[in-house]
Amino acid sequence: MARPRVFVSRQIFPEALEMISSVADVDLWESEMPPPRDVLLKRVRGVDGLLCLLTDKVDSELMDTAGPQLKVVSQIAVGFDNIDVPEATSRGIPVGNTPDVLTHTTADAAWALMMAAARRITEGERAVRAGQWRTWHPLHFLGQDIYGATLGVIGMGRIGIEVAKRARGFEMQVLYDDVYRREDLEAELGYRYVDQDTLLAESDFVTLHTVLDDSTHHLIGEVELAKMKPTAVLVNASRGPVVDPEALYDALRNGVIGAAALDVTDPEPIPASDPLLTLDNCVIVPHIASASVKTRGEMSRIAAQNLINGLNGERLLTPVNPEVY
Repeated sequence: MARPRVFVSRQIFPEALEMISSVADVDLWESEMPPPRDVLLKRVRGVDGLLCLLTDKVDSELMDTAGPQLKVVSQIAVGFDNIDVPEATSRGIPVGNTPDVLTHTTADAAWALMMAAARRITEGERAVRAGQWRTWHPLHFLGQDIYGATLGVIGMGRIGIEVAKRARGFEMQVLYDDVYRREDLEAELGYRYVDQDTLLAESDFVTLHTVLDDSTHHLIGEVELAKMKPTAVLVNASRGPVVDPEALYDALRNGVIGAAALDVTDPEPIPASDPLLTLDNCVIVPHIASASVKTRGEMSRIAAQNLINGLNGERLLTPVNPEVY
């Protein structure tokens, strides 16, 4: 009996590739950059399974090109807005992602970003490397205190909850806005459920942990930024398009808010010519919130197991569309 064929659109942990290779013939895209669209369509033709990333558009065209034998789409990420999930469901194709495993790692990274922006860490580090540190001065690199401040969490899902929990060590007041109210967290941890306008107006730090869909695209724009404190710090470790980049640039340049820290950008990767990169009060890192050895390794393992389960006709560990079953 012929072994199933799969296309893996990027290098993942070797152990995960070995898992897949033990049950299927693997066509691996080895370049650091995503496969171009025409190459992606060519490589998925006739495959039984696809392991992909957020940068790979998985739509009806791709599914048609792959063919009716396509059994599973496994994504190595939590988000899946690059995949037409309803289309996959209509074809009986389960779609998997890698949730939960990166929750704590991403929450840690959100705090790293928050603290770096608040205390001007990256700006100060650049000054040292440029030979600009000449003396200690009472007025140099003044930032914002985190201890005792107010943290506003927009999107109180798994990651948002973990970010909020870490605020206890800084004795912060926590405000949150979400489509679902968490009265259990309010009772246990003292969080306040408020509308977005109140959160923006009262928070010293605003951290974003929402999904990306039509309702959250440019959720934070000119109007929303204007409601924030002039000393406030905005952190985005969700998806780039949740924030309007042009509005953010204007707000940072004109002192509407104090600083921003971004793990994700719009577009992504951010072009070297983007004006946000000219601002000292904007910390930008290359989508590394989940980038720990342990977490990325586990993401690879889950994505591989989802792929294998789909090839074997078994339920995925973490299906995005369980209704397919």
